[in-house]
Amino acid sequence: MIRVMLAEDQAMVRGALSALLNLESDIDVLGSAADGEEAWRELQRLKPDVLVTDIEMPGLTGLELAQRIQRHALPMKVIIVTTFARPGFLRRALDAGVSGYLLKDAPAENLAEALRMVHRGGRAIDPQLALEAWSEADPLNDRERQVLRLAGEGQSANDIASQLNLSHGTVRNYLSEAIGKLGATNRIEAYRLARQKGWL
Repeated sequence: MIRVMLAEDQAMVRGALSALLNLESDIDVLGSAADGEEAWRELQRLKPDVLVTDIEMPGLTGLELAQRIQRHALPMKVIIVTTFARPGFLRRALDAGVSGYLLKDAPAENLAEALRMVHRGGRAIDPQLALEAWSEADPLNDRERQVLRLAGEGQSANDIASQLNLSHGTVRNYLSEAIGKLGATNRIEAYRLARQKGWL
């Protein structure tokens, strides 16, 4: 049996995925979580073989969850199922040790097949996205990405500084670097460009 846990913030999608996978004779859905922090607690308790997660979730994103799993060397595979067909997201997912990356508009049977392939030690990546992922490198480092995301969500440099335990000047430097690397004229344009590319 392939023991699976789901992390998805939309209740209807979570229920549909669970019902779909439970139809498979070799797949057992152990449990599910509605946000990243809950998923982190549950996967340590349930110890699934494979975590199936969305990217955008409250608390921790699916990518942050995958990074944490990698950092703690937990013995489980990660498959991301998302609406984001962005090469930048796929590159970051692969860097975080993700074994599968599927789009939500793919045929439903693809997920069960991907689970089997990943469980056997293979990879299941949307082929078109895999080609695009290597066309343009993400210029941002983790700190620039973090600061730009918060700025794009409307937080001031002072708010970001206190949240990340940085000085106001350091935050301004990270923002300036990010804006320059993206060839943008201001933080809002930089945020929008980075979102479109999947770098945030």
